[in-house]
Amino acid sequence: MHLKVNGEDVGITLDGEKTVGDFLKSFESEAAKNQATTTKITLDGKVISADEIDGILETELKDDTLIELDVVSKATIIESFHGCASSFSEIDSKLPEISVLLQSGKDREASDIINSLAVTMTDFVHVARMSALFPELYDQISIDGNSLQAFFEEFSPILKDFEQAMESKDSVTVGDLSEYEISPRLKNVVQALQTL
Repeated sequence: MHLKVNGEDVGITLDGEKTVGDFLKSFESEAAKNQATTTKITLDGKVISADEIDGILETELKDDTLIELDVVSKATIIESFHGCASSFSEIDSKLPEISVLLQSGKDREASDIINSLAVTMTDFVHVARMSALFPELYDQISIDGNSLQAFFEEFSPILKDFEQAMESKDSVTVGDLSEYEISPRLKNVVQALQTL
């Protein structure tokens, strides 16, 4: 059989595994020892959904069987959180400029800051979801006394208000939300993520 992990060919010697299920069980056991887990399985070019896993477990391993696995480790997730913290810190330093930029007709520069916030927020949500694969890490994250889920539930409406204020070019509301709502929360996120 052939194995690829995160797109890289991995030389492997089977240790008595006869079926895909045998192999996946032993692989996941090894991954767990390294604080990692499988997030996607592809068998002979076909992505296997969660509903289809049981159907492939008894598939016999052959010389030409190709198993491709996407694996994520706790260390990689922590590294990604640190990257988000760094980006949020940089964005936070530019938030006070948004209102002034809008008032002086520099919409493009203001948009660049907001786009950076949107991209980093999307990354942060993705990494937070992935961190749920490691419950002890997910539960360890507390943003100003709130769980990740509670933080997102509370922050989401603020971001919607911010988006509406931007669309209506309401620079006063944009400035207020940037300074009094978004900036303090970004500082709390940075503080929480840097402790990981």
